[in-house]
Amino acid sequence: MGKVYLTGAGPGDIDLLTVKALRVVQQADVIIYDRLANPDILQEAKDGCEFIYVGKEDSHHTLPQEEINEVIYQSALKYEKVVRLKGGDPLVFGRGGEEGIYLRERGIEFEFIPGITSAIAVPEYAGIPVTHRGVTVSFRVVTGHESKNKEHSQIPWENYKTDDTIVFLMGLHRLKKITQKLIEIGKPKDHPIAVISRGTTPDEKTVVGTLDDIYEKAKELPTPALIVVGEVVKLRDQLSWFEK
Repeated sequence: MGKVYLTGAGPGDIDLLTVKALRVVQQADVIIYDRLANPDILQEAKDGCEFIYVGKEDSHHTLPQEEINEVIYQSALKYEKVVRLKGGDPLVFGRGGEEGIYLRERGIEFEFIPGITSAIAVPEYAGIPVTHRGVTVSFRVVTGHESKNKEHSQIPWENYKTDDTIVFLMGLHRLKKITQKLIEIGKPKDHPIAVISRGTTPDEKTVVGTLDDIYEKAKELPTPALIVVGEVVKLRDQLSWFEK
């Protein structure tokens, strides 16, 4: 049986791929990759490496997660070195933990290779620090995507009343609900917010507004997109660098 490397591909910019991740990509016999992993990374693979796409986009899944788990497992039975390449970090809303448990239960050896998470890197490329002395001392990372089949939200909105910075991942299609909920719990309507589309790539675009107007400003942005809420958004005027 082979070994599986549950590998973070970083937020998009191929130069943000870690040295360790690059090394296993170059040695892989098969790479199982998702939509958020920069496809240029695959060009680093050796001749003869097999590629298996298991991407997910909004409500459309090439394969459900249960089948992806099985694809990884079957690949480990066939190949010596299996790379499961996931956008960002495999354990930050990446379901890498589920894949690791599935493999452990079947006796397959695996290793996590951390990736630079978009929760920090994408705001940074947009000139928005998630923490800044004198402005904020903490930040929270929240999934912006919940199953439509769930009757009640699992997000503890009331806990976010006093948060300094909130980063929502995968939340563009729920942007209106997110802003409404934040206003409902007491955030002022003019509270700063930014939406960053396709962060760290040449197509990056950032829209800045308030909880009251950001939906109309940003609703047409393409995915993937990340949402940052907090006073740190105001620092973009001084710190924006990549989009310039």
